[in-house]
Amino acid sequence: MNKKEKALLAVEALKKEYPEAVCSLTAKNEFELLVATRLSAQCTDARVNIVTPALFERYRTLEDYASADVEDVENYIRSCGFFHTKARDIIGMAQQILERFDGRVPDNIEDLTSLPGVGRKTANLICGDVYGKPAVVADTHLIRITNLLGLVKTKDPAKVETELKKILPPEESNDFCHRCVLHGRAVCIARRPKCENCCMADFCSSSQIK
Repeated sequence: MNKKEKALLAVEALKKEYPEAVCSLTAKNEFELLVATRLSAQCTDARVNIVTPALFERYRTLEDYASADVEDVENYIRSCGFFHTKARDIIGMAQQILERFDGRVPDNIEDLTSLPGVGRKTANLICGDVYGKPAVVADTHLIRITNLLGLVKTKDPAKVETELKKILPPEESNDFCHRCVLHGRAVCIARRPKCENCCMADFCSSSQIK
């Protein structure tokens, strides 16, 4: 079985296990999703979802964020960690989107990654979830699971993204990433995977129940 064949098996197995492939972050529009994703760096999605309702209530438009006082934003996001940098990035993102992109969150990786604090992981999430483009969001769950499956042999996020784009059906790639996050939290848990409950155990290179 080659990697492309195994990738197709993984796509179908996870699709049956997790029919609803949804992003774990809660947001009502593209900029809120951009903010939530920035906050999720070195922080759990669950914590971000606790923090963002008050932040999104306080700041409702790009103009609100662009003119915000950095210390005020910091107070809302303090529990997410690295709040000094994240607050500056959030304000900077809003300012640049207004100044450079006519108030519209960019729809491509190059422009997105030119924004303060936005890396390829965040850019891919926006391209996939907001604009419906093929995307590979190389978060820790995806990296771990695809290595265990034998689809990739690298922990480098950029290389994982590149390798998976070669073998995943483009129309399935974004949902596959979301499903890997769900699977990584429920079954393929770091350091204590529940292989006996895994829908991919039959073809996983690292399965402990073969």
